[in-house]
Amino acid sequence: MNDDTARPGRKLFDLDGRVALVTGGSRGLGLQIAEALGDYGATVAISARKQHELDAALAHLRGRGVRAEAFAADVGKPESVSQLVAAVLDAFGQVDVLVNNAGASWGADAADYPLEAWDKVFDLNVRGLFVLTQQVAKRSMLPRGGGRIINIASIAGLRGNAGGALRTIAYNASKGAVVNLTRALAAEWGGQGITVNAIAPGFFPSKMSQGVIDALGEDALMGNAPLRRLGGDEDLKGAALLFASDAGAHITGQVLAVDGGYTAV
Repeated sequence: MNDDTARPGRKLFDLDGRVALVTGGSRGLGLQIAEALGDYGATVAISARKQHELDAALAHLRGRGVRAEAFAADVGKPESVSQLVAAVLDAFGQVDVLVNNAGASWGADAADYPLEAWDKVFDLNVRGLFVLTQQVAKRSMLPRGGGRIINIASIAGLRGNAGGALRTIAYNASKGAVVNLTRALAAEWGGQGITVNAIAPGFFPSKMSQGVIDALGEDALMGNAPLRRLGGDEDLKGAALLFASDAGAHITGQVLAVDGGYTAV
């Protein structure tokens, strides 16, 4: 039989009736995750700083049948975060799934790393992530008795840079902070029905990573990875759906590397 009612297990991944907010959702990994959540029934709110990129992403999502709206915001600024949460709640009344994907990086030698660069990376990757998570929890998830929070960390938060080829000390440190922030929030909010997990992507082609990929070469980057390839357009979707849906209801405080096995060797 082809009727989905004959396969009740499929309903574990259904997101019908849920609202998902995806930061950095106008392109790259954020847009990939927004596609996945929307394809499985969620109403998706995407945010990013640049309106023209949001407009293109919104047209793309709606073109594949996703119920979606876009909200321009700079998650690195607390006042912008508050406005974003208010706008999403005004539009949809709730946030059931929060995907903290917006992030920044800056390359420089640790010995000469500019303090302003350090602050820019941490203001977005850690402080902004926490402020948004705090606002969504206080204004929607805690009063409603539950929710799903998915933080996009990185394998850079699990290890250093091999051979010093990449000089991204603030990015590595900030993503390490995201990993442990995930665990701490999971422990604190588990009793209120909120799960908090992190995905740690490996090397995926994106605007932020393309310079590194071009400089070091795909073969050099992935030569030691068991799957011998970069991440693709579908490779984060399964992990995001697991953590966002009832299929992941008993998973919290975990960090899942999606990296082709890069961190396994």
